Amino acid sequence: MKHLIMLPILLPLFSGSLLLIGGRLGLRWQRLFSCLASFLLLPVAVLLVQQADGGVLLSYALGNWQAPFGIALLLDRLSAMLLLLTAILASVAVIYACRGDDQRGENFHALLQFQLLGINGAFLTADLFNLFVFFEILLIASYSLLVHGHGRARVAAGLHYVVLNLFGSALFLIALGMLYGVAGTLNMADLAHKVGLANAEQRPLLMAAGLLLLVVFGLKAAILPLYFWLPRAYSAATAPVAALFAIMTKVGVYSILRVYTLVFGTAAGPLEGLVHGWLWPLALLTLVAGLIGALAAQTLGMLVSYLVVVSVGTLTAGLALGTVEALSASLYYLLHSTLIAAGLFLLVDMIARQRGDKHDALVQGSKLMQPHLLGGLFFFAAIAVAGLPPLSGFLGKLLYLQAVSGMQALQLWPILLIGGLVTLVSLSRAGSMLFWKVGLRMHDRASSDIWRTLGCMVLLGASLALVLGAAPILAYTQATARQLLDLAPYLALVGGGV
Repeated sequence: MKHLIMLPILLPLFSGSLLLIGGRLGLRWQRLFSCLASFLLLPVAVLLVQQADGGVLLSYALGNWQAPFGIALLLDRLSAMLLLLTAILASVAVIYACRGDDQRGENFHALLQFQLLGINGAFLTADLFNLFVFFEILLIASYSLLVHGHGRARVAAGLHYVVLNLFGSALFLIALGMLYGVAGTLNMADLAHKVGLANAEQRPLLMAAGLLLLVVFGLKAAILPLYFWLPRAYSAATAPVAALFAIMTKVGVYSILRVYTLVFGTAAGPLEGLVHGWLWPLALLTLVAGLIGALAAQTLGMLVSYLVVVSVGTLTAGLALGTVEALSASLYYLLHSTLIAAGLFLLVDMIARQRGDKHDALVQGSKLMQPHLLGGLFFFAAIAVAGLPPLSGFLGKLLYLQAVSGMQALQLWPILLIGGLVTLVSLSRAGSMLFWKVGLRMHDRASSDIWRTLGCMVLLGASLALVLGAAPILAYTQATARQLLDLAPYLALVGGGV
């Protein structure tokens, strides 16, 4: 069972490579192979969650080179949970794509598998340099998927996206060079030990490297002022790509959580909590910026994209608080926001297919083919996103409100509560345009598909599942938060424990 940790990386690696080599195979066989590879990630992720829930860290050294010298993978409760979340998204996205979106360009399924390789690798790696490597795999695959299907809007958004991320990659390399020059290692557990032992002359360099990493991860997570690439990119992407992209910002959030709880955590001495003073105001500002963008959005896709920015701000606020209760609330909200955002992107596409040339523009358009079904799904999603009972958005925000106190409560409570109202107003405005202010005739090219509908319903239905299964899920997130803040087992992996 110890080799099981490799499968979330090896499955998409070999699947993507075989799909590229076998590109001459018919689309039907490519779809079958891609679906099989994506579905296999589900039982693997479930087994890894069960293994991680025991509370024991699983470290895996590739080539049997031990840390800090070898390439190391690390499985804990956090990485296992995110692997399962990725597998769920990938399974739905690949089914949705097989209904025609994969025909818009070449090598879609190979690129999808490489995207999963980058995401899963980022969640599993225990080494900062390999985190950089998986970031680059993510960048290449996500850029190719973003421009899949061509079109001026996609190419422009893709160029904006890749230029900013290349800038982030350069900063990442500089930060890694500074860390390695001072500490002589890039293994995160070993770095945590070395940072705590750093002398007064070394600390400024370590601090500078840590702040550079915050810029890199903030760009990936889309934290203000580094979020401007996200609305254009996500709204321009095809529906299954946008749905899978819902987990991409969480890679940045995960990196912040991992690095600043482990490397600059309680074992870091004077550098403990290096970025907490920055995260709190940035989180609140990101929340406000996302809400303003949602109010001003002229298309449904842009509106949903800004709601992703809102979720990033909310998650970052939990990270800034840094308590067990706040981190547990953040992890629960991460599950909710990722699944609902992905479902909304699929719903946007389903609505756009029935509006012809109007697509997802928030203007009067043709009568929808399925007004009751799509309207019901939209109403359900709006309740979940706005944080109204009885769905998971309400429970997630309630956990946040309970986790914060003092002056921080006075700052966060109004923004969360007013933000829920603003979100509801934005979605109500969009709903009235899409379902009430419509023409008398249906567009000639309006279409529907049962598999697309089922994929959307699965993701949106997760909001109800998160409420019904709240007790075991919250027990898991609380145990995860406690594990993240207890550094002794992580340090013991490289002989730095007590």
